[in-house]
This record gives sequence, C-alpha cells and structure tokens, in this order.
Amino acid sequence: MIANPPRGPTAKHMASRPNFLILMADQLAASALPAYGNRVVKTPHIDGLAERGVVFQSAYCNSPLCAPSRFAFMTGRLPSAIGAYDNAAELPAHIPTFAHYLRHAGYQTTLSGKMHFCGPDQLHGFERRLTSDIYPADFGWTPDWLNFTERPSWYHNMDSVTKAGACVRTNQMDFDDEVIFQSQRHLFDIARGNDNRPFCLVVSMTHPHDPYAIPAEYWNRYDEAQIEMPRVQIRPEDLDPHSRRLRHVCGMDAQPVSSAQIRAARRAYYGAVSYVDDQIGKMMRALKDARLDENTIVILLADHGEMLGERGLWYKMSFFEPSARVPLLVHAPKHIAAGTVGASVSTIDLLPTLVELASEGKAPQYASELDGRSLLPHLERRGGHDEVFAEYLAEGAIAPIVMIRRGPHKFVHCPADPDQLYDLRGDPDELDNRAAADATLAAQFRAEVARRWSLESLHGEVLASQHQRRLVAAALQQGQLTPWDFQPHFDASQQYVRNHKTLDEIEAAARFPRVP
Repeated sequence: MIANPPRGPTAKHMASRPNFLILMADQLAASALPAYGNRVVKTPHIDGLAERGVVFQSAYCNSPLCAPSRFAFMTGRLPSAIGAYDNAAELPAHIPTFAHYLRHAGYQTTLSGKMHFCGPDQLHGFERRLTSDIYPADFGWTPDWLNFTERPSWYHNMDSVTKAGACVRTNQMDFDDEVIFQSQRHLFDIARGNDNRPFCLVVSMTHPHDPYAIPAEYWNRYDEAQIEMPRVQIRPEDLDPHSRRLRHVCGMDAQPVSSAQIRAARRAYYGAVSYVDDQIGKMMRALKDARLDENTIVILLADHGEMLGERGLWYKMSFFEPSARVPLLVHAPKHIAAGTVGASVSTIDLLPTLVELASEGKAPQYASELDGRSLLPHLERRGGHDEVFAEYLAEGAIAPIVMIRRGPHKFVHCPADPDQLYDLRGDPDELDNRAAADATLAAQFRAEVARRWSLESLHGEVLASQHQRRLVAAALQQGQLTPWDFQPHFDASQQYVRNHKTLDEIEAAARFPRVP
C-alpha cells in the first residue's frame, strides 16, 4: 500500500501503520448486494465501498454457520483445527486470533457486537468489548448427531418465514442500534483521546439474520412486485441427502410456506440488508468526521450467506452458493486501487492479511500454524491463490462434510452421502452434479480429501465433544448458575460531567475538534 494510488498498492510504502475498521454482517449473502449483481436491493453505502475498493467476487466462509465461521475468521484456521464444530463450541483461549496479533504489535483492539464466543473467554485478544453478545455463551446449543431425529427447541424453524413482515421493533434492532451507537462513540473517543496506537475496531451486526421482521421504514423501501421468487425450485424428494436433512432439522417439512410468505420473507430480508447499509453509512460518516478515514482500511464481510428459499431451503448450513459465498470488500482508496478479484478466497485469509499490513514490511512471526493465506498478492495485483477449503460439522449433519473450491469447480464430500461436483462456469445454480460424469476429476478430489482430512477421526472427535459439552451444559444448570455471557462495564464516575475535573477541562476534552 502507498499514499499515491497511481504507483499501485504495496504495504511497505505506507506512511504509518493502518487502522482497521472491520464491518461484519450476519447471514448476508453476496448475491443480495448490487456489488455482486443484485438488481433489487438498495445499498448505496456498500455500493460506494465497492466502487472505490477491491471486491472479491468469489469469497467464501469456511463453515456456513455463525460461530464456526467467526472462529475460523478470527484465527485463520479451519474449524476442525480449533474444535469450532458448531454454535456451542468453545474457542480455546490459547489459540491466537488476529486481535492477539494486532494487540501484540501495538494496536488497540475493540469489538462491538456479535462474535458468538462460547465459554469463559469472551475477549480472545480484544482489549475492549463495547456490548454484550446477542447469543448465549454457554453450551446449550450443542447438537447431537446420535439423536438426529429429535429436533431441539433452539433449532431454526419456519416461523421466521410464516410470520415475516413489517414490525415496530425487534430484539435484533435493539442489539444493532446499540452496536452502532457504541461504535460511533468509540471512534470519537479515539479521536478525542491521547492513545496514539493504531486501532482495529470490529463492528459486528446481527442483521440481516432471520427472523424476517423489519420496521416499516425498511419494509416500505421495497414494493411487493419488486421481490422476485427463488430462481431454483427443486422438489424435496429430489434434493441431495444433506438438504433433506436440513429440511427436517429446520422444520421445513412440518411448516409448508405459501408464495406470499416466501415473498414477504425475502422482502423483509432485503429491508434488513438496507438497514445494515444505513448502519455502514453511519460508521463511514463517523470515521470521516473523526478524521480517521485517510489511514483506515475498511473491510466488509459476512459470516455466511442465506439460502432465502432457493432449492426450497432457508438460512444456511450447506455449501450451495447462496449459503457459503459471502461479500468481501477492502476499501482504502488512497492506498489500494479499486478493482475486482475473481479468484476464490475465504475469510480465514484475513488474519495473515491484517498481520502483514500491520507489520510495516517485516515478515510476521506466527505462534501457530495457519490455514489461511494472505490476500496481499491479490490487493497488490500480483496473483494470489485461487482455492478454498471449508467444513461443516454442526446441526443437520450426521458426519463431517467438507468442501474444496478451486478454479471453476466445487467438490463437496461427506462419508454419509454421494459426492457433489459442480462446474460453476456454466452451472452457477449448481443443478448439474458432475460427480459421476466427471469420474476422474471426482476421484482426484476424493483422494485430496483423504490426504487433507482424516474424516473418521474427525467424526469421533465431534461426537466426543458433543457428549462432553452436553454433560457440562446440563451440570451447570444445577444449583447456582454463573453465566459466561460478556457483561460490558462502564464507569459512570468517569462519564459526562463529574467533579474530578473542572467543567472547562471536561468540556474542552470532550469537544471535537478541540478549540485552541
């Protein structure tokens, strides 16, 4: 990266170490954004980031579920390497995250919003958390592969679709409004403060995650006639085995939905995407007003996508494109030339990218093995990898499911199911499973899976972890409960107007910009 865009981006020429503002949305499919070809959804602020930034057109999560995806993103490791099997898995405290690496390098690291940490460590390298999480930090959501037919109460169901529509207020609005308010104020606190360290601020919203309910302001941004129906419609009996399992786990077979309900759910989802866009606009304005924008790299991503009725499926939990492909934008127009990257990359690639950008041209020293690879070659227009590995080990599965995306091909393998092989060049909707027709290529992928994963051992590890966590969860509900949920602390004695300083001192320090 450099200060003069015409010379091309290169990290070692940057005048000072960059700040990082990482904007994360939950369940935001790449296909829901105009930057990725959507012609209905209205996201002017994200459009602006894309126009002046680098758009990764083929970015994937490494597990299409909240917690495993986020833990992989934070550590640069695949879920199986860190025990991040499902939404009740604990991220071990000894595994370095990008927050640890940046903090070790002299950054102030802050998290506002969701990261779905489970267990007693609720920071994982962040110096501060500005809000609690929206989801529980205990092991109560642990799946049970040995009791697949029973649907626990915490699984998704179809109420989100059947009850979709406009509302006045939701739990998620309460959460994200707080996340954005605290994040904006944090940027101004940085600008007004005396801490000269560069910063990494992660702002993680829970929208546009279901339930599909959004205030009228956003619902009314879309006319019903604008909302297209799903492109791919497949009868449940013709779906692949994992998709049929997902229909059972999420109660899709128990609650049939009408065309009107499908359209309402998609309309509310689009409204939620526009809500996310408005919050991103607020963050970008705060960054500029705080005079922190010129040396800040803004990264936009999602933890996974959303099926939104495609193939008769909702939510995520599969490796089909709507579920596994995510937006990934890198915006630093004064330092990185705008453009697009067509190669396939994934969110585990962000840890080495951030660490290299913060290293001032020095070779980073990593404390553990990484599965991710730096995106700097892509940002610097000097090639880069075109390969993604991903895993799914959570609810709806009965054995490990792995995915390899390389070149035009996507290969999905599970010991319990037939293989899936798609050539996305001519089959973007993944309708033509080529595993039998291209038997030689499928055999090559199967051999690679066998070299890369020990799926039988992994299966045993997942089952053992599920058994242990279910016992721990049940035990901790007995007697006195000591929650792990993060409790934000604010020292009221140091806020606003107090008598430890004169009024003039307080007002002068709080005003930005300061008056000489």
